[in-house]
This record gives sequence, structure tokens and C-alpha cells, in this order.
Amino acid sequence: MLEMLNDLLWSKVLIVTLVGIGLWFTIASRFVQFRYFGRMFRILGASQAFAHDKSGHLNSFQALMLSVAGRVGGGNIAGVAVAITLGGPGAIFWMWMVGLVGMATSYFECTLAQAYKIREPDGTFRGGPAHYIARGMGTRWKWLATVYSMLLLLTFGFGFNAVQSYAVANSINDAFGIPVWTTGLILALLTGTIIFGGIKRIAKAAEILVPVMTVGYITITLFVMALNIDQLGNVFTLIVKSAFGLEPAIGGGIGAAIVMGVKRGLFSNEAGLGSAPNVAAVAYVRHPASQGIVQAFSVFIDTLIVCSCTAFIILCGTVYQPGMSAEIGGVALTQSSLASHVGEWGRVFVSIALMLFGFTTVIYNSFLGENSLSWFSNNNRPLLIVYRTAVIALCGWGATNDLSTVFAFADITMGLLALTNLFALVMLFKPGLRLMRDYDAQIQANVIEPEFKAVHFADMNIDIDTWRLNEQDERKDVSAPQLITSQH
Repeated sequence: MLEMLNDLLWSKVLIVTLVGIGLWFTIASRFVQFRYFGRMFRILGASQAFAHDKSGHLNSFQALMLSVAGRVGGGNIAGVAVAITLGGPGAIFWMWMVGLVGMATSYFECTLAQAYKIREPDGTFRGGPAHYIARGMGTRWKWLATVYSMLLLLTFGFGFNAVQSYAVANSINDAFGIPVWTTGLILALLTGTIIFGGIKRIAKAAEILVPVMTVGYITITLFVMALNIDQLGNVFTLIVKSAFGLEPAIGGGIGAAIVMGVKRGLFSNEAGLGSAPNVAAVAYVRHPASQGIVQAFSVFIDTLIVCSCTAFIILCGTVYQPGMSAEIGGVALTQSSLASHVGEWGRVFVSIALMLFGFTTVIYNSFLGENSLSWFSNNNRPLLIVYRTAVIALCGWGATNDLSTVFAFADITMGLLALTNLFALVMLFKPGLRLMRDYDAQIQANVIEPEFKAVHFADMNIDIDTWRLNEQDERKDVSAPQLITSQH
């Protein structure tokens, strides 16, 4: 039953819906993800001006690292290998296409999350789909915000946290022979140390770990590509030809290439699922669209860069052969492929990468669950402690148990989560366009760093007090405008 529902959601309904909406948003926004691609770096540079913000808010870079921590996971290593095995090299082409249109979806969901965020008593921000559903769509839709929050808690707060700990523990066991219960205990202790420090400590951990693991994985890939530089042209040709069924005996033909590539892209970058907006809302920015632009970049990092790294490691090697059976796949294929390039230590490298990717995903998932819990508990401290304790226990328990049923259930709830969020995005697309056009107009007027005037959007039911306090903070910090100006 679970398998049938999973197949219906991810092989049919969600592929059409996510890709269709991504294309619609791309065209209607005049390709916003490409128009402002270069500006992503400028925003990240300017965000450092707020690093000393007196309230300790997260800046755009920290929010980006936290979202990358969630998007980049075991699927970037194992999932890509499975997509190539079952769909052929052409699956990578369709994965790229999904990533490019998904950037537009991520832009709009994260822009809306910023616009509808609220300020907590401790000065931090909180927001996400539940908030833009309830405030943007009106009180009669508040029940849908509650449904979304429940699905988010079950999927990421509980389900995927347990599954990730299982993947990490087994990867370490395969590579180093360390018992899974030992890894589970260590993982639980590390997770507890970080999540009990709240969003600021979670973001700090991501800010350190994500660049290390991502740059390390990219570096080893560049080394592999340099060793096989004479093959790169053939690899690109193979990917493109396979994508359109022009290569014989590859995977399951063009249909399998499209399905596996689209599924891998959607699973990996999470654009449209509504998970990343929960993180995007916590950042301190001058305009909601600025965070939308930055979060679109996180999709690019995940799908166009990290997933592609795994693809090139496999396709430049000799282990994978077009049309091969699925006897060796997943992590094993990636490990064997890297080992064929650099020697047996490549297997250990992949295991360590999988461990880091999995661990950062656990702390990211923990925050998502905590954010969804706040919708029900209104910052009830005892309930928050119970939740964090449950997450720690799940890390230990999940490491020692086969969770295939839990994974299947979480896939279904994630599919329902995506449909709920996509419905909200369609309903709020006009407000999203309005926010984008306000940003566009200021850029066209040569404003260096566009600012959001919430009073001009009062009819959208935005929490004006939150943005008014933003403006007051900026006026108090007289050095911020100077620092921002100096970036350009």
C-alpha cells in the first residue's frame, strides 16, 4: 500500500506538478533565477554587514549554509548513483533541467517566507509556509497551515531524522567497522549539543561544516576531472544523447532517464517542498526578494554542483558501464568509481562525505521540526525540551534499526507536504510577483541595496511591526549603510 501511494505521488502527480509550476514561475518572472544570478554573490557579501547585528540575527550567508545543509545529503552521493544505474547517464541532464526551473520555485517560496515572517520575543525571526498560508491566504485557510505544520513535523522532525542516522551509522560501519550503536550514541550526543543551543548554534555549526564538506567534495571531483580531462567531452555528449534516447542500451531508455532525473532533482534540491522557507525566514535582510535570490542559489549548489560531482566521478570511471545491471549501485557505485580514480582511500572519502552530509541534514531536519512545533505550542519551553530529547533518542534508535517502512511513510508525507505548499504558492503567486517587481523597480532606479517598506504592502496582511523593527535596527547601526556601500 505504501509503495503504491509512493509511486503515485512521486512518479506521476508530483513530477508533473513540480516541474509545471517551476516552468510557470520561471517564465512569468522573466527567468528571475538567471536575471539575478550574479547578484546572489553581491547579496551574500553585503550580508556580512549585519554579522554584528545587536540582536544576533542570522545573515543571508548563514541562512544559505543552513539550507544547503538540508538540501545536500546522502541522496547527492547514493541517489545520483541510483539515477544513473536505472535511468542511464541521460538522467543527469533532466536532473539539471529540474534544478534550473526549481530555482524559480525556491525563489518565490523563500521570498514569501521572508515577507510573512514574525519576530519572536528574543528578537529572532520565525516563518515559513505555515505563516504565509495563514496570513497570506486568510484565516479561513489556517487549518491548512496546521496540516502543513503537522506534515513537516512528522516528515523532517521525526521520520527523516531517524533515516539519516541509520544511513550515517551504516556508512561508518562499512568503512571503519565501528558498531552502529557506537555511531548512534555519538551522533545523538553531538546532535543534542547543537540543537539545545537553538537556531543560532545550529546555524553556526552549518556555517562551519557545510563549506568544509562541500568544498572538499568539489575539490576531489575537480581532481578526478583533471585526471580524465580527455574524457570530459565524451561524458557531456553521453549525458545529452542519453537524455533524448540517442544512445542504445542505456538504462531504461528516454522514459527512464526523464523519470529518474526528475525524481533525483526534486528529491535532492527540495524546491517546492516548503522546507527551505522555514530557514529563509530567519535571516536578517533588507528586502524579502534578497533572500529569495540567495535561496535559489542553494538549489544551484545542490543540484548543478554537488549532484554533478557524483555524476562525473561515476561517468569518468570504468566501474559503471552503460546498460549494466543494478547489482552495484547507490553508495557502493560511487565508492568503487572514486576508488578506480584515486585508489582504495576513495571509498573511505565517500563514507566520510556521506557522514558529514547526513549529520548536517539531521541538525537541519531538527530545526524544521522545531519550527513546525512552534506553530502548535507558541514557544512552550517544556514541550520544546521534550521534542529535542525525542530527536536525540531517534538518532540513537534509528542508527540501529532498519527503517525502510519509516522511510516509505516519510516519502508519502513529504509528497503531501509538497502538494500543500505548491497549492499555497499558486494561490500567493500574485503577491510573490508584487514583491519581485518592487525589488526590480528599485534595482532599475539604481538603488544599491533595495529596501522593503512594509507599510506599502499592508493589504497583504504582512506583520508590519516586524519590518518596522528591522528599519529601527538599521537606523541604530549607523555603520551598516557604510559597509553595504563599500561592497560595491
